[in-house]
Amino acid sequence: MDPIRDIAAIHTPLPTPGSVTPEDCFPDALEQALKDREEYAESLQDLCDALKEDPLLVALGNARARKEAAETEIRQLLAYGREFHGGRPYKLEPLAEASGMSLSGIRTAYKDTELEAVALQIDRKPDSRRTRPPAADAARG
Repeated sequence: MDPIRDIAAIHTPLPTPGSVTPEDCFPDALEQALKDREEYAESLQDLCDALKEDPLLVALGNARARKEAAETEIRQLLAYGREFHGGRPYKLEPLAEASGMSLSGIRTAYKDTELEAVALQIDRKPDSRRTRPPAADAARG
């Protein structure tokens, strides 16, 4: 039993026949996945050695960090689609379908922090007609 190799296999699953299009690319996809799996295993081993931590706990912490980063990216993309997309913001329905959220979830998915982050990243202010008032102003009025 090699926990590092087991965790690497879970982290980087191998493609199965029929899962790669076009099919003649399957050997290349398999080779790449094996290479990625080996690199991940080496990286995880090095990290665990440096931290003197259990590989499963390190892998779980890393997966959690990736999940949180993905959730942040989704909120920022929703903010972009609704608040920065020009004269015609994306409609709620396609955003809900693409993000796996409900319509009401889209409306509340992002806050001022996401709007500020997107504005900084794309170097542009939100569309003025769609910008929500700051929380302090909303509480007063």
